Amino acid sequence: MPEWHKTGHGLHVHFAVGRYVPRSLIEEAWGRGFVHIKLLSAMPVGSGPREEARRAAGYLSKYVAKTFDDPEFRSLGLHRYDVAQGFQPEKVTLAGRTVDDVLDQACEAMGADPEQFWWSGDVADWDRPPSVWAQWR
Repeated sequence: MPEWHKTGHGLHVHFAVGRYVPRSLIEEAWGRGFVHIKLLSAMPVGSGPREEARRAAGYLSKYVAKTFDDPEFRSLGLHRYDVAQGFQPEKVTLAGRTVDDVLDQACEAMGADPEQFWWSGDVADWDRPPSVWAQWR
């Protein structure tokens, strides 16, 4: 995802990959200057691919969130992030009769309870269709 350098001169890009890629290959593919690689470390013992993906998403989300107040990145049609060709996330559809039923299915699929949860039913003057938001890390 692109981000303006804090000096205001030029863009830099953050990205994550799910496997080791030699620095020389990244430099060759990028071809636009400096390349810095950061290994996400201090993973809990026994961490699997899901925990590694969560850690990477948490790291990258800091940079996505920084642009929400920037009018240039709020323009329609501009992306805050993109997914590389061939790495599109799998769509998972859940259905149930109640919020609790669907949330239980989501927790099972994610392997944990959500870290944050919001439900419009908890808002006294909610006048729109029912809404639920949950976040897993």
